[in-house]
Amino acid sequence: MRAPRRLLLGLVVVAVPLLLALLGPLFAGDPGPRAVSFTLGGGHWLGTDFVGRDVWQQVLHGGRTVVLTALAATALAYLVALPVGLAGAVTRARWLEELLMRPLDVLLAVPSLLLILLVASVFSPGTAGLALLVALVNVPDAARIVRAAAAEAAARPAVEALRMQGESWWRVAVGYVGRSALRTLAADAGIRLTGVLYLVSTAAFLGVGVAPDAADWAVMVDRNRTGLFIQPWAVVVPALLIVALTTGTNLLFDAALDKKGRRP
Repeated sequence: MRAPRRLLLGLVVVAVPLLLALLGPLFAGDPGPRAVSFTLGGGHWLGTDFVGRDVWQQVLHGGRTVVLTALAATALAYLVALPVGLAGAVTRARWLEELLMRPLDVLLAVPSLLLILLVASVFSPGTAGLALLVALVNVPDAARIVRAAAAEAAARPAVEALRMQGESWWRVAVGYVGRSALRTLAADAGIRLTGVLYLVSTAAFLGVGVAPDAADWAVMVDRNRTGLFIQPWAVVVPALLIVALTTGTNLLFDAALDKKGRRP
């Protein structure tokens, strides 16, 4: 499939969950009276959930937390990883590179979900806390990707020429090295956002960062799975929205990078 078609397909796929997540609460209205659990019909487009709430209203309310938490976690991870990775690639001091990168290797050795669960067993993180935890576990890998992508550009003669001209660290690290690694970092951002969405959804599925009965797509999948064969829409719809969000994001980044790479 050509890049423009992938771009269009990605926009269509990602538009549905994004619009529902960001604008859904504005059109959800007030919750009506609860009905019988796991029923179809009776004025409920997608039936009712495990406690008799309208599934469509829960879908409209449940995406904002997942999307905003994933975006915030990805942005926070790169906010730390970019300066650390660029500094590790550009610096001439071996001790500084070791000081920046070796502590991250320790965090990288611990499985991400395990670290989140360990912290959550001591503290009770809310939505903001979950975003910080997910960002924290993504910093080591993101910083190593940044450093690896920037190291090749940092070894070029052009960097030495910029240093001899007395250019600032910002001009060398960001203006030249960072720009040279931009394509690789953009590809990593698309993949990382998908991984963050998975991690946020998994943590919410396990009850970390959200209430057990919260209107959240991941929580809906967890709490309603017992009635999957009785009322499947309470599980299938939020699961499909999460899948569409991750798949559409990958398609968008892939198409954009492919289009950029084909330019003469």
